[in-house]
Amino acid sequence: MHSYLRAIGFSNVKNRAELQKLVGIIMESPSEQHIVELGSKIRFAEFKKDFMKDIGIGIVGEYDEKGFFYFNKRVDTDAYTGMCDDLRFGVSMIFYLKNIGDFLGNGSMLQVVAKGGCVYLSALSIEGKIILGITQNEMQIQKSREERALRKKLITEAKCGNQEAIDSLTIEDIDTYARVSRRIHSEDLYSIVDTSLIPYGSESDNYSVLATILEWKAIQNPITGEELYTMTLCCNEMVFNLCINQKDLQGIPMVGARFKGNIWMQGDVL
Repeated sequence: MHSYLRAIGFSNVKNRAELQKLVGIIMESPSEQHIVELGSKIRFAEFKKDFMKDIGIGIVGEYDEKGFFYFNKRVDTDAYTGMCDDLRFGVSMIFYLKNIGDFLGNGSMLQVVAKGGCVYLSALSIEGKIILGITQNEMQIQKSREERALRKKLITEAKCGNQEAIDSLTIEDIDTYARVSRRIHSEDLYSIVDTSLIPYGSESDNYSVLATILEWKAIQNPITGEELYTMTLCCNEMVFNLCINQKDLQGIPMVGARFKGNIWMQGDVL
């Protein structure tokens, strides 16, 4: 997904020649690399290079029997995605798997999941804005926490086939829809909806997100000099990091404010 290179400060990569130059830099001095034999004289190769702290580029491709390396764009048949069943959302979270080399080396992702692996999420964005946050007192925060805990419990029971839990969730969704329908006539949508994560576009790992900013900082790409923002976001109790080019963000980040935009969700399974 080369369009997201601008999110980490490489907006000047606009043609194949510039892309090949960047690929050459990564392959000549990678921070990390994995090469796995796939059989029939084909070798899977993954090269990663860190350009800033926790920010870099990964190249995935194959060496053929003659030793030539081929890489493809993000959308191809060899892309791997991960999925975690998150009770905080009630749906499965799909993300682009970054540590593909570890996956192929282990032979089966099922083995990683069976051992109780952890998922570390991060995201890139090329379109976003800052909007005001919602202020809550301690009583409201505690009430929201209790409601989320109860919903998690009901979802867990519903997945096990508990009909009462299924009915309770259905009634809750109907009540929520009715309350929002009443309030929307006199209130702004973003004063009703605190955070949200909604699938966006044709890619399964793209989302439209509304999340609260917990931390943020301005950094600079040392190669191009472009200014970036990194933010730690919280969306319905799920915390992840995001990077965006300052040119693509409307507004200035603030702790307690919210980020609204479209993101490409990525993850490492460890």
